Amino acid sequence: MNWTIDQLEAFVSAVKYGSFSAAARHLGKAQSRVSTAINNLELDLGFELFDRSARLPVLTASGEEMYIEAQTVLAQCQRLSARAMTVSSGEEASFTIAIDEAVPVTAFESLFALLAERYPLLKLTIINGSQQDISQWVEAEKADLGVLFHQDVLPESLEFTSIGQFKHALIVSRAHPLAKIPVPKISDLTHYRQLVIRDRMGVGKAKPISSNYWHIDSYYLISSMVIRGIGWALVPEHVAKEIWYVYELVELSCDEIPEPLLVEMGVVKRRDKGVGRVMDWVYTELAKIF
Repeated sequence: MNWTIDQLEAFVSAVKYGSFSAAARHLGKAQSRVSTAINNLELDLGFELFDRSARLPVLTASGEEMYIEAQTVLAQCQRLSARAMTVSSGEEASFTIAIDEAVPVTAFESLFALLAERYPLLKLTIINGSQQDISQWVEAEKADLGVLFHQDVLPESLEFTSIGQFKHALIVSRAHPLAKIPVPKISDLTHYRQLVIRDRMGVGKAKPISSNYWHIDSYYLISSMVIRGIGWALVPEHVAKEIWYVYELVELSCDEIPEPLLVEMGVVKRRDKGVGRVMDWVYTELAKIF
């Protein structure tokens, strides 16, 4: 077979953007070039990828199979290009880490101390933001690496590596009616408003337990609202521990909650970005810490 990367890119873009013309706009090519690339790919594979009988092309059953494979091949090509760039460029002169405001920052203090000792000439930038900020900054190359709690939906250009898990804590204000129920059942919780985490655009969000809920994009804002008695919430344990003594929060038992109570924390980077010495070292040290 003599298919090319350009043909796979045209095929994947046509699926992703819904038409050959939209794919052409995304790739910055003439529509005829995209159509020809896909036609040649079909000839080389020996079967049709799209049903063209409708106004817009629709994947055939074979096309759906090839779409998954084509995405995998292109992702591997991005990694190969990134690795080649790393080999040719050597060690990073500067490095930017974006950290979700809700991750346990104290755990990173030792990492930064070691980083300063290991790479004394490195120009390090550390930025903090909400969950969605982190993935957007990494995707836009404003940050080399992002540390965040797992999102169900991440931009396709990013890859996620898990580095640890944290338990959720069920918190309420001392004045909240639930504070009198040390081990609340689901039926108890559903009587009251739940404050639920989500990203800023609403693409990634946790599944609420109560039908009466608010979506909020910050665990710390959620905790502040819990303090005011607005509702109850599930937040990472370390977030609850940072504030419950000061603000008179109560942690209740989660024994009656069937939902998974672990939140996964990890690192995101662009697939097409090389792993230099600094980034490789950071990955290794994070694995040791968590």
